[in-house]
Amino acid sequence: MALIDEQPPEYSPAVRVIAMPADTNPHGDIFGGWLMSLMDSAAGSVAARHSKGRAVTIAVEGMTFLRPVIVGDEVSVFASLASVGSTSMKIAVEAWRRARHDDRSYRVTQATFTFVAIGEDRQPRSVPPIAEA
Repeated sequence: MALIDEQPPEYSPAVRVIAMPADTNPHGDIFGGWLMSLMDSAAGSVAARHSKGRAVTIAVEGMTFLRPVIVGDEVSVFASLASVGSTSMKIAVEAWRRARHDDRSYRVTQATFTFVAIGEDRQPRSVPPIAEA
């Protein structure tokens, strides 16, 4: 379980949306797949920006749902480049929820998404290394 005093990342989220009734199952619970698709979109944005082109998801590691997301919650998804290979990128992704009328945020889940950069021929292509500061 996540720590009570943890804080979301300091950088801006890649995706921020409000959970709506259409995102639920018949019992009113937010679908895990809906949240996972937001995380994939956020990671894909980071992968495309770093690789300067098309990149596709090939793996998701370590996803555990820590808390539920409730209709009306603001969901923020943070994504950052963790590592790169010759054609692949690992993106660290965290999803956080904030009740609509509250200032506190809570981590919902996190995972590592692996993307491969591909060319027009849909074959893997090289990606640049992570720039050193």
